[in-house]
Amino acid sequence: MFARLVLRNWPDLIGLGIVLLVQAAGTLWILHVPAARWPAKVRRAIVALAGVSGGLAIFAFLLRFTRVMRHFAPWWYGWGRGLMLAWALFTMLLVIAWVVTHILPRARAEHSPARRNFLRAAKLALFAAPAAAVGYGVFIERLDLRMREENIVIPNLHPDLDGLRIVQLSDIHLSPFLPIGVLDHAIAMANETHAHLALVTGDLISTAADPVDDCLDRLRGLRADAGVFGCLGNHEIYANIEDYVTEQAALRGLRFLRSAAVPLRFGDGLMNLAGVDYQRMHSHYLEGGEQLIAPGALNVLMSHNPDVFPVAARQGWDFTIAGHTHGGQVRVEILDASLSVATFFTRYVDGLYQKDAKSIFVSRGIGTIGAPIRLECPPEVSLLRLCRT
Repeated sequence: MFARLVLRNWPDLIGLGIVLLVQAAGTLWILHVPAARWPAKVRRAIVALAGVSGGLAIFAFLLRFTRVMRHFAPWWYGWGRGLMLAWALFTMLLVIAWVVTHILPRARAEHSPARRNFLRAAKLALFAAPAAAVGYGVFIERLDLRMREENIVIPNLHPDLDGLRIVQLSDIHLSPFLPIGVLDHAIAMANETHAHLALVTGDLISTAADPVDDCLDRLRGLRADAGVFGCLGNHEIYANIEDYVTEQAALRGLRFLRSAAVPLRFGDGLMNLAGVDYQRMHSHYLEGGEQLIAPGALNVLMSHNPDVFPVAARQGWDFTIAGHTHGGQVRVEILDASLSVATFFTRYVDGLYQKDAKSIFVSRGIGTIGAPIRLECPPEVSLLRLCRT
């Protein structure tokens, strides 16, 4: 039981551990370096503030569990938890900024006025950066929906499938963090592509309290020549609404494929489109998936979890379409490397990946989970164009 709980939540546990570790290390550094000679009252206030900050991060983590959440109003799981997580990120960035400002050279009397002004301005900018970054991520980038186009090269693609357009919406997470107007805008953007096929790859909502019917009603407006199909994500499982979503979506003209495949013909070209329910991390991926393969067709798999890609490639799926990671949601670029919590649990975080002649595309999705913030990961509607070369 405990092991299963840890496995299910280990990405969040890693994120919590990083926040607490940085906050604790930063607090100790502040107490032993710049604040070493400060009055005892100030030092105690620093320790108290660090304790409150760490406590808020732990409380935000615990709110994801039903046994804890049921004792609080729904606001706490939504904006309450989100603001606490944003605060945890802000304090972590602030600690890093504080350390960097004390590493930088200090303005000295022998320096020229221009150099002294530059050093002071640099330190002020470093202190302002965390607030600016968090504010930008919460109020601007989180809602900055973009269209992303990607060419998917598939060797020996049937000529009648060359140029086929697939539009993908993923990780909608219709909740207090996502205004319904953003979903309406995403659907309008998708329809403007005049795609041959529209796909919804899981996580319509975040919790059972979120308006899944409103989400399905909006998705009813999606248009594509060959229809609208989808697969279920982990949050449909957490909310225990897999069957409900499948049934209600079918009434609205959207078909969720659950370990099932459907043949789609475009001219003389045949696509075998399949979907699976969310594959739990590090489980036995795609059990029985090879039975859904159609020889002689282009085999396309919808899987919310992109970590299945190596297994899907071995089974013979030509193209896998996924989401789940939100592109990391908050990413930091260090020495040409992109770092995010998502990199701790899968290699397939954002965009197109290829293995031999097989491909996977991972969407950054539309909504957010945890904290209502995106940094270096704007939300997107994805237009995937199949091509021979």
